[in-house]
Amino acid sequence: MPVEIPTEKWTGKIREVTLGGGGRKTVTVGGETALPFLHFEGSIPNRPVVAVQILDCRPDGWSEPLVRAWGDVVNDPAAWAKKAVELGADIVFCTLASAHPENQNTGAAEAQTTAKKLLDAVDVPLIFYGPEVSDKDNEVLVAVSDATSGLGMALGVCEEKNYRTIVASCLANGHVAVGRAPIEINMQKQLNILMCDLGIKPDRILMDPTTGALGYGLEYTYSVMERLRLAALGGDSMTSMPMLCTVGHEAWRQKEAKSSDGVPEAWGSLEERGILWEELTATTLMSAGADIVVLRHPRTVEMVKSTIKKLMGS
Repeated sequence: MPVEIPTEKWTGKIREVTLGGGGRKTVTVGGETALPFLHFEGSIPNRPVVAVQILDCRPDGWSEPLVRAWGDVVNDPAAWAKKAVELGADIVFCTLASAHPENQNTGAAEAQTTAKKLLDAVDVPLIFYGPEVSDKDNEVLVAVSDATSGLGMALGVCEEKNYRTIVASCLANGHVAVGRAPIEINMQKQLNILMCDLGIKPDRILMDPTTGALGYGLEYTYSVMERLRLAALGGDSMTSMPMLCTVGHEAWRQKEAKSSDGVPEAWGSLEERGILWEELTATTLMSAGADIVVLRHPRTVEMVKSTIKKLMGS
């Protein structure tokens, strides 16, 4: 006798958020009415997408095999972005690392120059993160917002202490705001409410729930993301924004992806280990509901995109 597969019927839906526009390519994420990849329970109209992280300056402190995999393009953000798109990036994710006070302490003018170079280099949507120092984030992200007005970029991160300035700039220039809470469902929901109270529409918000890597908080991250997704599908409109996870940042900063001296032989090749660390983190978090995974290594991009294709049944 045929086996009947038990199914859940959900009343809620993940909001659709579109990045890009203004004559540039667009990418739409969200729209699910079922848990990740459970196609028999509902609709999953938009596949998860891959963003590739680049920096606006040469990486400092990145794993040597990771830098080597990109070659000389790490010295030029425009060339780096172009290479990322050639390798399959749906979105380019640019961290304005040079603006950090302990790095080069660059400001608004340099951020605008970088944004304009990237607009000229690629036609995919762009996501910009600041150096995660509140005052500098406000300075450089507002500058980028003005330089890319009407082009549907995403700007982050909005946190409780600095969301007002970034959200206001997104409202003025037609961008998407990325809100981040520290792996806590109620704080994420409250931040979403506060952002909406400023006038930005819920379908112009992405959630960055904060990500842990394999072996470094992945299970806790997974459980929080799963609860956010269950709440949204259960009808909670303030948890129904698509989720973005900075997988590459978390995976490649762990010792297993950076250490080759004094480690057990069974750990194998440093580069292979790092790639697998990133791939497993990405595929796990997609199963928890990640709509955008931000990766670093070129080979991981290929592997994760292949997995997405299989899980989407095409």
